[in-house]
Amino acid sequence: MMQVADETVKDTVTGVEHGAIEGHSIDFIPDNERTDRLSRQGPFWFLGNFTFFTMTIGFVGPSIGLSALWTTIAGTLGIMFGTLFMAFHGSQGPHLGLPQMIQSRAQFGYRGVIVVLLATLFVFAGFNIVNLVLMMQGLKALFNWDPVKVALAVTLPASILAILGHDWMHRSFKWALYLSLPLYGLVTVAVLMHWVHDVPLAAVAPGATPTPPLGFGWIAFIAQFAAAASYNIAYAPYVSDYSRYLPKNTPAGKLIAAVFLGASLSGAWMIAIGGWLADHLHATDVLVALNQVGSDLAPGMGSVVVGVTILAFLPVIAMNIYSAKLTTITAVDSFRKVKTTPRTRILAILFVVVLQLGVALSIYTSGKGLSVLNIYLVVMLYFLVPWTAVNLTDYFFVRKGRYAIPHFFLPDNNLYGKWGARGLIAYVIGFVSMIPFFCVLDGTNEVYIGPLSRAMGGVDLAWLVGLFVSGLAYYALSRSLDLKHEASVIASIEKTSPQYTTGDKGRY
Repeated sequence: MMQVADETVKDTVTGVEHGAIEGHSIDFIPDNERTDRLSRQGPFWFLGNFTFFTMTIGFVGPSIGLSALWTTIAGTLGIMFGTLFMAFHGSQGPHLGLPQMIQSRAQFGYRGVIVVLLATLFVFAGFNIVNLVLMMQGLKALFNWDPVKVALAVTLPASILAILGHDWMHRSFKWALYLSLPLYGLVTVAVLMHWVHDVPLAAVAPGATPTPPLGFGWIAFIAQFAAAASYNIAYAPYVSDYSRYLPKNTPAGKLIAAVFLGASLSGAWMIAIGGWLADHLHATDVLVALNQVGSDLAPGMGSVVVGVTILAFLPVIAMNIYSAKLTTITAVDSFRKVKTTPRTRILAILFVVVLQLGVALSIYTSGKGLSVLNIYLVVMLYFLVPWTAVNLTDYFFVRKGRYAIPHFFLPDNNLYGKWGARGLIAYVIGFVSMIPFFCVLDGTNEVYIGPLSRAMGGVDLAWLVGLFVSGLAYYALSRSLDLKHEASVIASIEKTSPQYTTGDKGRY
């Protein structure tokens, strides 16, 4: 796994080196290098959502009339729904030892996977673009810091962490959790005190004109639900990237539960705080709002809250860069065979970093950070829903976890073909079926509302339609698959190369 001997400490049992630069990228992880632990998955995904960015998901409901309480309920239900898909994807990592998007070649083909790779690259880079814009806006408003310098100061250490790779990512997430947990605990106590007693923060200007209280509306409730669901469905392409170093015999049920609990608990927590900030403080900039809450706790505490918030968020930015790097390499490898060397990984990371910095600076200068976030969350969900439905249907109901792992890396004469017609057709059918149900809003302004969504008063059910249609379409199209032939090929591979086994009769 590791290739830099003078920076490593070897495991006395396996001989695997720990603490150095990761040696793998999109390739298969051998059994003797599966040294990760199940106990790290829950805290890892808890921290992934335990960020100021997740709070902004709670801004969606109040921006269209939903109260903090109803925002919390809708956000909690949505985050739990989205985490279900994310968690089930996580079980693929230890079972196959592959990054998520390499495994998608089984459904979409060696080259056909480029369709979903572009969608997932949009997600990985897009998250960091919005993150950077929010940080640039917040730190400019609070401390008048230069936005370009902020973007570079945040991106550089995150990029180094992404280059160091898997083990370093897990370490950084652990320390970030130690930093952020007590601080966000204090913020939560402050918010609860004001929420329960309905006491205004000291920083709220006295004599300000009171605004009408927010309430409930089905359209706003479903919009908040969809935003929260999309947030964790968007994690689906990530999870195997960080679970593939777990031992092959890791219990799937326990892994799914660990990912689900970690990601959904922190997500619901942060969305609740975000909903309160948006409802009671009318916040549109999360860092400014956190500074206000911190300053109400103690003089100077606002700056501490903001500083720790940014510092604890660096590993999440690194995670986005890391997964975007894997997606970029997979995309190139689909058309031109790539050697998985450290140089290749660094070049892919540079490409991702330059892309996200350029787009983030462009959006920042437009002054539309929050509106871009709202639109991005919805559009992201539209692109990912057909993929996650096809991928999970194939893994759990069609091939049931049985794959010819070496064939994922064969450009020609592989079991899955260059263009996986079944997966691509199901993806397109699912996406097209969603269009009449699209409901994209910029606050209360319409961006695009499909005819069926308009007929239902602007309710957005596109994601639900896409899940069922894509999954059912793929299952129907897969009835013609020659699974007996695939089983014979897999059995031959496992006989000659037992490290590639995926279970005698499949695990699902």
